[in-house]
Amino acid sequence: MDKKFVFEYEHYDSAADMPEADRLLAAEAQKAAATANAPYSNFSVGAAARLHSGTILYGSNFESDVYPAGLCAERSLLFHALSCHAGDRIEALAIASQPSLTECYPCGQCRQVLLDAERKQNSPIRIIMTGGGTATIVESARLLLPFTFSLKESKGV
Repeated sequence: MDKKFVFEYEHYDSAADMPEADRLLAAEAQKAAATANAPYSNFSVGAAARLHSGTILYGSNFESDVYPAGLCAERSLLFHALSCHAGDRIEALAIASQPSLTECYPCGQCRQVLLDAERKQNSPIRIIMTGGGTATIVESARLLLPFTFSLKESKGV
């Protein structure tokens, strides 16, 4: 039997047209990109998350001298948030890069960890992907990874 996966997303031809809260979080992600350590790829990525309390957390990619060891901005932020702010759920996460020629999308590992975070906090995370002056937003990481890995049956998100 054929099945179809269809989802809705927001796209802004100008990031300036995004809702104010999303635009501000995207600007924070752009600032976080400036803290990246990317000597091999020369592609600095920043992430910023807004928690339910209003706290903003930051992450940036880090490439190690023992390349290919390193960590993406999204995962460095998520691991910190889930460890140090476990009771304060993540409402939104923005991603930005330098250079910023096109929108910055999470890699496969980051998509899985984003979904794991949603499952852990039992609520979706709004994902704001920016770059090149445009933005695309989805209401849940589930939309970025429809066929997900799970060690147990998932309930809820």
